[in-house]
This record gives sequence, structure tokens and C-alpha cells, in this order.
Amino acid sequence: MDLNVDHFSLFGLPEKFRIDPERLDKRYREMQALTHPDRYAGACEQEKRVSMQWATRVNEAYHILKNPLRRAAYFLFLAGFPIDAECNTAMPPEFLVEQMEWREAVSEAKRVREVAELEDLRRCVRQRMSKSHGRLAELLDDERDYRAAADHARRLMFLEKLLTEIDDGIAAIEA
Repeated sequence: MDLNVDHFSLFGLPEKFRIDPERLDKRYREMQALTHPDRYAGACEQEKRVSMQWATRVNEAYHILKNPLRRAAYFLFLAGFPIDAECNTAMPPEFLVEQMEWREAVSEAKRVREVAELEDLRRCVRQRMSKSHGRLAELLDDERDYRAAADHARRLMFLEKLLTEIDDGIAAIEA
């Protein structure tokens, strides 16, 4: 198999956002068993090197496809619509205001060491992310509106960062 094949083809999956996670996991385990460097311990250096390249490639592809936001970004890249998060940061004002309000709530809950409030915020952000993943699937697989999907993925990046900030706050308080 070609090392340069796309991640979906590597795992024998259709090129779409909605994937079967169990099928992905199963194919990953199968490919990991075939490519793991321990299987090539007694092989020549070239075979060991190729085995390591394949193992790295399989791991990288799996971790991208396993994560919905990373999978969406990869899908959009393949479709010719990279999300360009570094240079395309324009967001609607109401979205930015909401983000500021959430961040202020997180900051205040961390300041007063209120784990329950942070957990409520985490639950709210996770619900929003779940809805956003559903909308992203519609935009990518059903509507094929890649521009709107790229915008939606950029918004999801904000939510993921917010979730990380909340989780870090909880961990810091509980430490």
C-alpha cells in the first residue's frame, strides 16, 4: 500500500465526515498488528524503517479520523477548503460576545474555586459541541457546503479551547 494514500482510504472508509467509529477502531487494531515495529525486530534495517514509517502513518491517520474536529479539518483540506484557522479569524460578533461571556464565567468560577460551576459550564459546552458536530456532518456530507463547514469548524475550535480551559480549571482546583 502507498504511504501517501489519504487517511480514509488507508482505513478502508468512505471519504465522508460521518464514519463508523467501531470500524475505524477495528481497522486500526488490524493495521497496528501488521505494522508494529516489534514484528520486524529481526528484519533488516530497511524493513524496520519501513515498518516504523507505516506504524507512524497509521497512528497519525487514526488520531486525525478519531477526533471529529480534526477529521473535519482533514476532510475540508482534501476537498480544497482548508479551515485556515491561523489567518481566517473573522467571527460573527454574537459568537465572539458569547465566547467572552463564557470565558468570563470560567475565569470567575476558577477565581472562587467553584468546581460545580465549571462542571455545569463543561456540560453546556459539550452539548453545544455535540450539536455543532451534527451540523458539521450535515454541512459536509449532506449539503456539501464546504465554505460554511470551514466556518463552522473554526467556531468549534473556539469551543474546544474553552473546554480545555474548563478542564484545566477543574484539575487545578482539585489538585
